[in-house]
Parts: sequence; C-alpha cells; structure tokens
Amino acid sequence: MTHTETAGSATGDVATEQASHASSSLPILVLGALGVVFGDIGTSPLYAFREALHATTHGGQTVASYDEVLGLLSLIVWALTLIVTVKYVSFVLRADNNGEGGTLSLMSLARKAVKSRRGVVLALGLVGAALFFGDAIITPAISVLSAVEGLQVVEPRLARWVVPITLLIIVALFMVQRFGTGRVAAVFGPITAIWFLTLGYSGGVHIFEAPQVLWAINPFYALAFVFNHSGIALVVLGAVFLAVTGAEALYVDLGHFGRKPIVTGWLLIVFPCLLLNYFGQGAFVLANPHAAENPFFLMQPEWARIPVVVLATAATVIASQAVISGAYSLARQATNLNLLPRLNVLHTSETQSGQIYMPQINTMLFIAVMLLVIGFQSSSGLSAAYGIAVTGEMLVTAVLLFIVMRGIWGWKLLSALAVVIPLGLIDLGFFIANLAKFTQGGWVPAVVASMLVVIMATWMLGRRRLAEKTRRDEVPLEFLVENLAKKKPTTVPGTAIFLTSDVEGAPTALLHSLKHYKVLHEQNVILTVRTSTSPRVPDDEKVTIDAYNELFFRVVVTFGFMESPNIPKALALARKLGWKFDIMSTSFFLSRRSLKLGKKSGPLRFWQDRLFIRLARNASDATEYFHIPTGRVVEIGTQVII
Repeated sequence: MTHTETAGSATGDVATEQASHASSSLPILVLGALGVVFGDIGTSPLYAFREALHATTHGGQTVASYDEVLGLLSLIVWALTLIVTVKYVSFVLRADNNGEGGTLSLMSLARKAVKSRRGVVLALGLVGAALFFGDAIITPAISVLSAVEGLQVVEPRLARWVVPITLLIIVALFMVQRFGTGRVAAVFGPITAIWFLTLGYSGGVHIFEAPQVLWAINPFYALAFVFNHSGIALVVLGAVFLAVTGAEALYVDLGHFGRKPIVTGWLLIVFPCLLLNYFGQGAFVLANPHAAENPFFLMQPEWARIPVVVLATAATVIASQAVISGAYSLARQATNLNLLPRLNVLHTSETQSGQIYMPQINTMLFIAVMLLVIGFQSSSGLSAAYGIAVTGEMLVTAVLLFIVMRGIWGWKLLSALAVVIPLGLIDLGFFIANLAKFTQGGWVPAVVASMLVVIMATWMLGRRRLAEKTRRDEVPLEFLVENLAKKKPTTVPGTAIFLTSDVEGAPTALLHSLKHYKVLHEQNVILTVRTSTSPRVPDDEKVTIDAYNELFFRVVVTFGFMESPNIPKALALARKLGWKFDIMSTSFFLSRRSLKLGKKSGPLRFWQDRLFIRLARNASDATEYFHIPTGRVVEIGTQVII
C-alpha cells in the first residue's frame, strides 16, 4: 500500500478562529462576553443573599444580626474571590485545549497528559459532562422564576401569576431555539451590560446607609460566622454557593471569546458590580431588618421596581439562553467523541459554525425545566436543587487541572498540590454543604447526572462490544484487496465510497455489494471518519489518502470534537492531492445494522443491551449526520445479535 499525503490548505478553522479574535476589538469581545459568559453568575444577586439570610434565620430568629450580615457578605465576597478570581481566572482559563474550554476539552487535554489510567480520566470527563446537564435544567427555571417573583414585591396580588408567567416565558424561550439566536444575541451584550450597571448602581447607593458593611472584606467575619454557627454552617454555605453558580461558564465559553476578554470583563465590570450589589443588599438589610424577605427588589425605588423586574427577566432569559447553547455545544462534543449516539445538529447560521440547534436536547431540556417550575413553584424551593451539579463539576475540574499541571505544564508535584489542594478543599466544602440539601431537591441534578453517566457508559461499552463482534465476523481488508486484484470482477464506471469505523476489516457494505451485485466500481474508497482530541483540525491535516492499488484507496478524514462532520466538504480537500472527486458520479455505501437481543444475556447485560439497542435505534441517520447527499446513498442492511 503506497502512502500519498495529506490534503493542504492555507487556512484552517483554528486559524480562522484566532484571526477573528485578533481582528475584533477588545471592547466588542468584552461586551459579547457579558451576554454569554456572565449571564448566569450575573443573575445570582436576585436570590443568593436572600437565601443565605433565610438559612440564617430559619430557626425562629426574626432578623439577622449585624455580625451575621457581615459574616454572610464576607462568605460571598471570598467565595467569589477564591473560586472565580483565583481558581478560574488565574488557573483554569490557562488550561485551554487549542483555545477551547469546557469539561470535555479539559478531559481531552488531560488524556494527552497521561499514559496510564486514561480510563479514570475518561470517567471524570463523563461525570463532569453529566453534571453540566444537571445544572443546565435548573438554571433557566430558577433564574426566570426569581426575576418574575419581583412582581409580587410590586403587587402582592400578582403572586399567583408568577408560575404561569414563568412557564410562558420558558415556552417562548425554547420555541425560538429552532430559529437560531444570531439576531437576538446581538443585543445580549448591551442588555447584560445595562443589567450589571444597574446591579452596581442600585447596590452602591445603599452602601451609604450602613457603610460598615465594607468591613466584610475581612475574612475574619466569614470564619467567625462558620465557627459561631456550626449547627447551620452547612445549610448557609449551600446558600452562599448560589453566588458563584455560573463560574464554570467562564471556562466553557473560552473558545468563543478568548481568555483576555473574559478576564477583562470579570475584573473591570462583573466582579465590582456584583460586590457593590451584595454590599448594598447587606447595608439595606441592616438599615431595614424586615427587608430580608426579598432585599434585591425591596431596595429598588418604587418607581423603578417594574422596570427592574423587566430588566431582570431579560437578564435571566439571556442567562438561560447561554446555558441552553452550552448544552447544545457539549452534546455535540459528546457525540463527536462517541460518548453519545449521533444526534441531529441543525445549523442556524450560515457564517457561525457554533450556532446550532439540537431538537432532541431542546425537547429534553424543555420538559425538565417545565417540570421543575411546576414542581418547586418558587426560586426558594429550587435553590435547594441548585449547587450539587455545579460543585461536583468544579471538583472534577480541579482534579483534571492537577493532571494538566503535571503532564502538560510540567509543574513539580509540590507546586501543583500547593495550588490544587486549597482550591479543591473549598470545592469539597461547598459540595458537602450542598449534599445537605439532597432530600430538599438536590436529588434532581444528581439523578439527571447519574442517568446520563449510565447512558454514556452503556453507549461506549455497547459500541466496543459491537466492534469486537463485527471484527470477528469481518474479512481482513488487505486480504480482500489482494484477492480482488488477482481475480478482478467486472467493473462499472464511477466511484464507490464505503463508510466504516474499522480501519482493518473490510466494510460490511462492500462484502454484501460484491455478494449481490458481483461488480466493482472503477474507484473504490474505504472511508473512515475519526475524531481528534483537539477541538478543531486544520484543513491541511484533515484528509489522508493511501492507495492499495488502482481499484482501492483508503481515505481517513479527521474532524475535531468541536466540528460538525461534513464528508463532502472534507473530500473536496482531496482534490488538492490530485484525486478527481465528483460527487455527482459517486455513490456512498452505508451499512445499516439491525441490532437484536441475544438469548444468553445475563441479568446485568440484559438491561444494558436493551438500553444500547434503544439508543442505537434512536440515533440520527448517518446520511444527515455526515451531510451526505441523500440521492447518492445506498444503504445495505445487516442483522447483528448482541
């Protein structure tokens, strides 16, 4: 078999992405990041301090004392400082995988760093990805509910309309997903910028009512609160953690904006405005002790409450949109990495490859969010469900970060431990605190994440077993090629492309085609699609062609896990290698396996096999997934017993 070369191209997706970042001005990127990256953490002031106060006074105490308010504020300030500023901004954002971030990107980077125990790293990635989906169903529900609840502050009689209005907003939010978010996203940044300025101003003006709240910067108040309230410390810490939910978005959206705009937006706008608002809420509660019921909306002037409710609702919708888009992106990554079955991916923009719509994911998220709103009825109720998924994902990030520090960055063991252990202990403390809310609603994201881990593990195990079974039944490709060269069958004009995931065995579709038609095309291409551990693969590395003989060629197409596999576009690159590829004279042969349950499955294998078969049957069609023209596809069915 003779080797040719890889297809060449002057520019690739990575270069294009980097060029777009370089050509865009920093202020524009910062403004865009405000709408996408910081939407979730930016809506936390609606409920975080309120829930912390409620947790402090739940034992019959009517109002929080001066020391308690300062203690809560100090906990929030240092949670934001240590988790967001130190952990994510200073360290995690540096662990980019060719410019991309997120749990699966970090997992892929960590797997490059280890030679053994790669299965453990894969398991961590699965858990982290599953926990993100657990977070994704709660964020829209709690964010929109907390904003609409401002209506009952304006007019108590509107309280019974909070849930119906929330449901209507959520229905509209998920219905517009299919049309894309490009046009709407253009106003995300400006609206969120106005929201953060409103947070800063509305909090800042109240600090003068009790300027002593600024003493909360001293961590002594946080430590003293935990020490003096050991009986309720876990409950309070679970509520305080609500202030940092959304911090993981800084890393997830790294590839969209780059590190500098995210860091700039956080340090210059988001962090100061959040601190001003929390300090303002604390000062307002000290000056008006009975305002603890809903300090955020009560501290607004009466004339501003309705506009603030409207602005808060817009901000929460934007935060929800960012989480939904993140779920789409993560699901596509999981599909490309073969962690999930093929899912339908619809592109909603002709220019932005990242703007996608996934109908199955959208439907599942929509049903889950609606059930949460109906089931919990209030943001206070939902706050108990919030936290376990996020803290669990942060713990996974800390472990993977340690692996990257050692294997990629080359840090010494003590240096890496000196950073990861303190940050990991903080994450662990918040995780334990949120576990205390398990029976009150924390079980929701835990159950969702567990189900997704089972699904992904079953899919990977099933694929491996199916590949092993298929390999035992297949004819070695080189053996078949040699025999056909000696005794050439009748050839017909055109090119036949046989898709297969096994680089060594002869494709089932080829064997069945020879068996039934007893002819070969003039050119026969054995095509294998692979997914790289890098987010994107440059065009000059995407396609390799190897010639077996004048009849058979091996083509390997490699896509990054952030890319949408498009075989016709990838094959067009092969023209640069001299291969005359005309899609109108080409037939694509695909094997469609019909999976049947065997009689010898054990009790555990039985349910796993049934789940795998159901997942395989619900996987999207390979023709659509790989963007192959439907008129050029020949599907040959085979039955496989598992």
